[in-house]
Amino acid sequence: MIRASLAVVIREGAALLVRRSHRPDAGLWGFPGGKREPGETALDCAIRELFEETGLQATAGTPLGTLTLSRAGLLYELDAWLCIDAKGDAQAAYDAEEARWFDVQGVVAGKLLMSRDVDRLTLRAVHRLTAADR
Repeated sequence: MIRASLAVVIREGAALLVRRSHRPDAGLWGFPGGKREPGETALDCAIRELFEETGLQATAGTPLGTLTLSRAGLLYELDAWLCIDAKGDAQAAYDAEEARWFDVQGVVAGKLLMSRDVDRLTLRAVHRLTAADR
């Protein structure tokens, strides 16, 4: 099993997505993320991947859940983290072809070619942020 983390960032009604340049999701929009390094926590992995792929810096995160996916004969366990304190201007780097902010409603409605469950995680993040504001 390949353990990985995703960094979910929502700002002013927009979700930060990157377009993948490598398999298994090449060409699809998804959250910054990648494989966990030995000894690295799931949150530390999400924060590192966010920085490597977009240049945004975060120091904290709230768990959004774990996804289990099977791709090309490999099993992936993806821990998703809502990075609420991410700072900086997003620029694609590393294995991201492009980094862009998309209106949350469009993401939830599935108006992009996206990796699996990006819409669900976006909705979950918005609910978490809304609950925190109350």
